[in-house]
Order: sequence, then C-alpha cells, then structure tokens
Amino acid sequence: MVSIRPNEHGATRPWECSYDKIASPRQEATFQNEGTYSVDPLPSLVGSFNVISVRRGFRQFDYICQPMLDSRLRKNLIEMQKVDSIDSFDKIKLLADSRRLDILRRLMAAPATLTHLARTMKQSPAWIRHHILALESANLVEVSEIRKTGKVTEKFYRAKADALLLQEVILPKTRIPAIIFSGSHDLAIEGIAKHLGKHIALLSLPLGSLDGLVNLRQGLCQISGSHLLDETGEYNAPIVRRLFPDQEVELITFAHRTQGLMVAGGNPKAIKKISDIAKPNVRFVNRNPGSGTRLWLDIELRRLKMPTEAINGYDKVVKTHTEAATLITTNKADVAIGLQAAAHQRVLDFIPLFEERYDLVLPRANEKHLMPMLDYLQTAVFRNELNSLTGYNSTHSGEQIRL
Repeated sequence: MVSIRPNEHGATRPWECSYDKIASPRQEATFQNEGTYSVDPLPSLVGSFNVISVRRGFRQFDYICQPMLDSRLRKNLIEMQKVDSIDSFDKIKLLADSRRLDILRRLMAAPATLTHLARTMKQSPAWIRHHILALESANLVEVSEIRKTGKVTEKFYRAKADALLLQEVILPKTRIPAIIFSGSHDLAIEGIAKHLGKHIALLSLPLGSLDGLVNLRQGLCQISGSHLLDETGEYNAPIVRRLFPDQEVELITFAHRTQGLMVAGGNPKAIKKISDIAKPNVRFVNRNPGSGTRLWLDIELRRLKMPTEAINGYDKVVKTHTEAATLITTNKADVAIGLQAAAHQRVLDFIPLFEERYDLVLPRANEKHLMPMLDYLQTAVFRNELNSLTGYNSTHSGEQIRL
C-alpha cells in the first residue's frame, strides 16, 4: 500500500509519499481527503530520480520521486510542474502591466492572501485586490483555499499555471490571407512569394527544418519547409509522423536540390571533400542547429570520426544558404555547405556532395488558405522557374508523400 499525504500547509502540491514494497502491475494509493488513486510503481528512471504516474479516473499526474538512502525505499514525492501556453492577445495585454505580472509570478511560486501580498509588495490590500480581480477574470488565478481563524476569513490565491509561455503572432491587416512560412531556407520559395503576391501574403521565417516543424506544431506558422534526413535514410516523413501523431498533415514534395561545398572562385584552398574543411588554413561557416544542412553535416562528421573541435568556424553559424555564400564572396569564410543555386548566384565554385528532397509540410486544416500556392506547384510555369535554378530538379514537384 502506498501512503501519499499532502504537505504540512495542506496544499495539493508537493505530495509526500512513502511505501514499504512495490506491487505489480499497479498499486492503490490513498490520498488523505482525496480518495483512492491508482499508481504505476516506478515505471521509469530519469537520472537519479524515479518517476511515478498517479491516475484518478481519466486524470494523470506525474511525480518525481527522489531516492532516499533509506533501505526501506521511502521516497519524497514532488509533483512535476508544467508550462501552459497563452495564445490570447487579451491575456498577453493584461500581463503587459508589470504590476499584474509581478503578482502572478508570486502566486506561481506559492499561494498567498491579499494581506500577505500587500505586505510583501508594500501596497494596500485594496490595490492588490484590484489586480487580483483582473487576473481572476482572465482565468489566470484562482482561490485555492479559504481559512477561518476565529471571525476572520482569508482567501488564499494561486496561479492556475506553474509557468506560462506567451505566444501571439501579429500579422498585417490585408485583404488577402497572410501566411507565415517557417522552416528551411529555400531560394525558390522566395520566388513563389513574389509570384503569388496577388493571392496570399507569404511571410518568411527561416529557422531551419526542425525549428520550422516545431513552429508548425505550436501554431506559429501555417506551412513549413523541411529536408530532414532520418536515420532510416528517408527524408521528412518519419520525423513528421513523430511530431504530428494527432493531426492530419500533408507532406508535398517541393523539389529535389543539390547541396555541396561552396568555395571561392578558383578554389584557392584546394577543398575537394568534407574532410578538407578541417584543414588548419580553412575558415568554415556552419548552418544553425536544427537546420537540415547542419544535421546532415553532423551525421557525416560522426561517420568520418571527425571532431568538431578540429574545424575552424564550426561554431560560426548563419541561417540561410545566401548568408553563407555571401560570407565566402566577401572573404570572411573559405567554405560552407549549401545549395548549388546559392553558389551559382554568388559566382562561387561548387563541389557537389548529395541530392536531397525538400518537402512542404502543412496541416490539412490550413489547406484552404494555401490553395493558391498548392495549385501553383502543379503548373508548367512553376516547373520552368524551378528548373532555371542551378541544382534544382522539378520531376517530382507537387507529389504528395504518404504518411
């Protein structure tokens, strides 16, 4: 039997837990004044901390259980705290008031009364109450406990979240849909933005393939571009399946592109292969972590057993192929991995390394607003423009990849 008790202040967290033996596959845990919970005993280990999942009906609570030196396996159990997201502009605006934000942060740390907050913040209870009511109306704080001491009744307030992530995208107010494209940088996408200007306002946020997919998952963009090579040798699909298990997502081939080593005209450093970027007299410029190019490079370096410390400039990063090519053109770097098209635009020499598949990723719910772009991928005009870029191949452009 697992005995789990509230802490001495009567709050619902943290919990204290002790038990004498581990049952299998599940134990019943009795919470004081809270009924019976079912407990999965120590299903996993995180560092030196055991994790226990406690369920009550359809609700599940995860706890970190720090091992004691006591051989009887007694544990101190602390509830894992979670971060909630705010995507309402009204709530963000409310928290723009530094006084309310200060109160909310204090209530995230511990429940408090109006009197206690007034004393610690050196304000009147009436002033505190005014801001508490505003936070309460926004569903950011709640009454956690009411205590009576003689004739005095006090309310303890607490924040409804342990921490908050504020995220709101402010888009231009136009007569056409404003679409944010976030993901891997691509030269052809820039051309599409110009062509579709009458139908959609396509805004670019180049962060790299992985961060672009994370933005798409969080609703911070409507479409993403990716060229992530999975350990299975397949591009994009396995990673998209893992990131969007609960959403209907479309994966559409945009183009096949050639990447390689971009070097100055005439190749003065005689760079011919990946291992040459570790030469002592070579200045390398890298791509940002999470980009498909950076992930490919890191895999290749591990395969070749090349230490990153041996590469002069491994930690010097840029976000786009164009930026990398520009640094070589201006003699601020000697070599970078990038698109053949970017090298051609900056009149650089190019040593091809691999061809990759670059895909567009979009939730099916966004398909209506993106239809002008999706229709354009099927046109001869698009294919001709794509093929005009050195190193691009439009043979499979517009094809949908099954997920």
